[in-house]
This record gives sequence, C-alpha cells and structure tokens, in this order.
Amino acid sequence: MRDSICSFSFVFVLLILALCWAQKDPQFHDNRTTIVHLFEWTWPEIARECEEFLGPQGYGGVQISPPNEVIVTDNWWARYQPVSYKLISRSGSESDLSDMIRRCNQAGVRTYVDIVVNHMSGYKDGDTLGTAGSVANYGQRSWPAVPYGPEDFHPTCDISNYQDRQQVRNCQLSSLADLNQTVPHVRDMIVGYMDHLTDLGVAGFRIDAAKHMWPEDLEVIYGRLKDLNTDFGFPANTKPYIYQEVIDLGGEEIKKSEYNHLGAVTEFKFSTDIGLVFRNKIPLKSLKNWGPEWNMLPSEDVIVFVDNHDNQRGHGAGGADILTHKVPSLYKPAVAFMLAHPYGKVARVMSSYAFDNSDQGPPAHEDGSIKAPSFLSNQQCDTANNGWVCEHRWPEIVEMVKFRNLVNDAPLENWWDNEGKQVAFSRGNKGFVAFNLEEDSELDVNLSTGLAAGEYCDVISGGRLGNQCGGVKVVVTEDGSADIKLPKGPQVLAISSQSKLQ
Repeated sequence: MRDSICSFSFVFVLLILALCWAQKDPQFHDNRTTIVHLFEWTWPEIARECEEFLGPQGYGGVQISPPNEVIVTDNWWARYQPVSYKLISRSGSESDLSDMIRRCNQAGVRTYVDIVVNHMSGYKDGDTLGTAGSVANYGQRSWPAVPYGPEDFHPTCDISNYQDRQQVRNCQLSSLADLNQTVPHVRDMIVGYMDHLTDLGVAGFRIDAAKHMWPEDLEVIYGRLKDLNTDFGFPANTKPYIYQEVIDLGGEEIKKSEYNHLGAVTEFKFSTDIGLVFRNKIPLKSLKNWGPEWNMLPSEDVIVFVDNHDNQRGHGAGGADILTHKVPSLYKPAVAFMLAHPYGKVARVMSSYAFDNSDQGPPAHEDGSIKAPSFLSNQQCDTANNGWVCEHRWPEIVEMVKFRNLVNDAPLENWWDNEGKQVAFSRGNKGFVAFNLEEDSELDVNLSTGLAAGEYCDVISGGRLGNQCGGVKVVVTEDGSADIKLPKGPQVLAISSQSKLQ
C-alpha cells in the first residue's frame, strides 16, 4: 500500500512539473526567440505587420493590448480597466482579432494576449460605459456583462503598504475593483475568457498585475486552461505560455520566486539594471556575471526586456533610469546587449508611440479611431507625421533579433573587458559582439571571436550586401582572432556566421 501511495505521489509531482514546464514554453516556430509588444496597434494593422515584416524578419511572437471591453476614454490606461470579457475594443472586433491571430500564425508569428483579471474598472460615480456598449457600476459592484456582482470582489480597501502581502493581494490597486480569484464563479469567468482566446489560436498570455493575486489561486486557474488549439499548428497536449507581471526589485514582501513555479515571470530587475549600466551608473564590465548573480531568476524562468509600456512612462519600477526610445543612442546598444546575451529564455522588444505626457493614448483621428502606422522608404515608421515610433523596425534591433535567433543556445565564451566601459564576447562559434560606452576613447584591440577564419560584415553598421559589406568589415584570422575597432561610444559591433562573406 505504501509503495502504491509513493508511486502515485511521484507521478502527481511529475504531472505538476510537466504543467509548469509547458507553461514556460512560448511555442515559437522554428528557432525564433523574441516577442514584440505592438502597444495599442489595431488588429488589422498587426495582421499586416505579421505578414509583411515580423514573420519575414524573424520575430517569434507579438504581444497585443488587452482585447476585451474596457472603459471609454482616450488614455492608454483605459485598456487596463475591464468592463467585460467581450472581445470588442478600440483595436477592433472579435472578428478582426480572430483574423489577426490566424494570419499571424500563418506568418510564423505567435500571439500573446495581455490579460487583465486582477480587477475590473475603477472608481466612478454612477454608471460606467464600455467599448462594447455594456454598462457597469462601481458603487454597486456590478459588472453584469461578465457577470460579476458584489460577492465576487474583495472588501473595499486601498493598497498603502507594499510590505503587507495581505493588503497587496486583497485590496484595490489604484482604486480598481479587486476581484477575489478564490471565488469559484470568478475562476470560471477567467478560465472561460482565456479558453475562448485559446480557441481563437493564441499561444499564451501576459498576466497583468499577477503580484496582486494569490499564487494558489493562479495555480488553480492555470491548471484548468485548455491545451493550445492544434488547428493553428500547435502540438497536441501543449499548454499556453504564461508570463506574469511581478515587479520585484528586492525591497518588498512579495517575491517573484513565489510565481516562477507557475510560469515565466517578467524580470523587472533586468530592465532597471540594464538602464543603470548603459547610463554609465554601473560599469559595463560588471555584466560579466549578468543573470541570476544579479538577484534575477533563472534564465529559463524569465522574459527579459529593456522597457515596457508602464516603466517607459515612469510607472511601475526603475524611474528615470529606465532606457526608452527617447534616448536612442543608449537604447539601441542596451537592446543589442539584451539580444546578444544568453540570459533570458524569451526576450521582448518594445514598440511604442510618441507621447508628451504619461497618460496620452495612441495616435488617433479626430473621431478617436486609432491611426494606422505609415512607413518611410527605409521601412521605418514615419514618427514625425503619424506618431508611431516602431522601435522593432529600427535596423539595429531587427538585425540583433536575427542574431539572437542564430546564436540561440550557443554558450557565452571569450569574454573580454577593459576593466571599464568596453566589453566583448562570443556566442560559441556562431556570433561575436563588442560594445564601447567610453565617450572619450575608441576601442581598438585584437580579440578572440570564436568564429571561423574569413571576412565578416558588421550587421549594426550595414550588414552583408551581396558579396560586400554595407558598413564595417571584420577580418578573422586562422586562430579566430580579429582586430576589433569601434569609434568613441556608445557604439556596438556584431558579426555572425550569417554575415560572413563567401
């Protein structure tokens, strides 16, 4: 009898572990490695971008804004105030969304949905109107289009002390009505919402405000989710990729390590510390042991990013040290480092719109409808005329996405630094990068690249154009070494087996 119990317990543990591992697998096509967050884009424009750019350029997935019904206002944060789980938003209808997911899957690009299930809409006197025409009432704790009623929420209280885990998880975040995920009906509604999206062909979910929900409740909810839809090329018996927003820089009671057994976690310490390094507040050489030794989670448990839609506006964590598109001379090298370094199973690139204040919504026409991005002859967005920044189309970032796909699991080798603000390393025998943040000094040194002998084109300065280089050429000798030169910083150089001249 005891042997039978032990055998059952062992099998049960294996099943739980299998579920957790499955929910850390992004289910990318081929060897793709990177997600782009097309923040506030419409579904038809995302579909077109998947087909015309993301798929051909090697992006593995797209994170979309919350697709459900929300409050009616122009500000970006409206998308994080649910009124119902109807799939009608300013990005488009359910039909538009379904078409987008299908077309992106066909283009080799997976879809990850930003899910808001910690709360419903925030404080307002009287009724609140949603983007699908539904009506809710905060004072009555009534969201009938879900439906949710008073019994589905925690008692009203606001978070004032982030050292109190009970308060953080049971009270209201910014006066947003706090759902009680322990209630069976709430769990049913959340699972139904997520399963419906799975039926449409999504590959996974970003869980907004996961830190404000009890891990025990999330474990039940995740465990009930459907397998991915095999009609869209997913293998049978595979679970959605889960990545959870847990802001933990080390100073609060709730820890990210409470969540990484459930799925991946958005590693905010990566974002804050990479900003400090590339702003020259921490020496670049310190990145030699970049990863868990910096009090970050294991590589297979995280999604890494330089900035996101919150902290680029000063919300969340990191403050003024977060690097964004507004400082491109530092932002591009920081993103290049993220995409060159092996830490982080999945990387996420931000794609923004220009804004003058932190509440500003996406570029829109006079009637409030979101503008479509327009593109210049060099394939970059026409930011000056229509407001979309499109960092994901910047050539330096595109080329490093391809670099990351190529080097993939290759080990970091041949680390070199000058004891200051110049570093270089190889990724096995597939790629080599060098960084110079010295504003007053050039980089000029002979280094081991790990690459085969030959002539290589730097993908940052122009890449390979047929049988010649569009920018810097690097000659690797028989022993794998090369003279590496970079102007005064900030500067980056990257070469790979794909950029070798034949």
